[in-house]
Amino acid sequence: MNELLDLNDEVRDALGRGAPIVALESTIISHGMPYPRNAETALRVETVVRDAGAVPATIAIIDGRLKAGLSPEQIKLLGERGQAVAKVSRRDVARIVAAGADGATTVSATMLIAAMAGIRVFATGGIGGVHRGAERTMDISADLEELGRTDVAVVCAGAKSILDIPRTLEYLETKGVPVVVYRGDEFPAFYTSSSGLRAELRMDSVDEIAAMLAAKWRLGLAGGAVIANPIPAEFEMPVDTINAAINTALREAEAAGVRGKDVTPFLLARVKDLTGGDSLESNVALVMNNAKLAAELASALVRV
Repeated sequence: MNELLDLNDEVRDALGRGAPIVALESTIISHGMPYPRNAETALRVETVVRDAGAVPATIAIIDGRLKAGLSPEQIKLLGERGQAVAKVSRRDVARIVAAGADGATTVSATMLIAAMAGIRVFATGGIGGVHRGAERTMDISADLEELGRTDVAVVCAGAKSILDIPRTLEYLETKGVPVVVYRGDEFPAFYTSSSGLRAELRMDSVDEIAAMLAAKWRLGLAGGAVIANPIPAEFEMPVDTINAAINTALREAEAAGVRGKDVTPFLLARVKDLTGGDSLESNVALVMNNAKLAAELASALVRV
């Protein structure tokens, strides 16, 4: 256990008992939604995890300390401060710790801290990936590198549909990262359950997924896995509607010169506005769905 890492009492007790634990990111709180919806959603996600039989561990950096497990007050603080809280990827962790500052962790930083704490399952909305036009910009999310090196399974609704999904899947294959589609024949595209890309590996039970993960890590095969959980049909966005919004948002981002880590929050915010808020409702629904599956998977891993 790293000396700069703090566990709250609930997480510490769960680790001691060998109980199932699900890591949760904090960027979705400070950068993903407006206040108070962001804090309310984060607390609801924790409730979903508990109701499904696991312990939630929302991860962030507070006053320069790595945190696995936040109090409701800390979650509210991140929500209230919003984008004033630093968005922290792996490269930013040391800087935020050294400054004694607060940071909301992205997928890559959440995986890093979860692994330090001994947590193997993480629920999020969607992973980052290869951005459209990456052959010119080299804009590739650190999430993919983290998945190639850190032993944490990430339950998500696929890759965000603002990305170049075919190249994202190719990158994951190159890194040796298993991509499992849960009860689906196509890789999901965040707001929609299908992307037009066939699932290379479909699994229909959490026990099957847990057995694969246990075998992977027993073999010493470093790195995580993507467990792609399609958004429930009743919360899907119409394909034409979401694609039109994404294309408009991409043109606006290019015209405004938006680059690097600012691209994803810019695009998601514009897509929300362009869809009249419908994309936000889909986002919340898929996060809840992923939290439930992650709790079931964490329990299955304990059984294995």
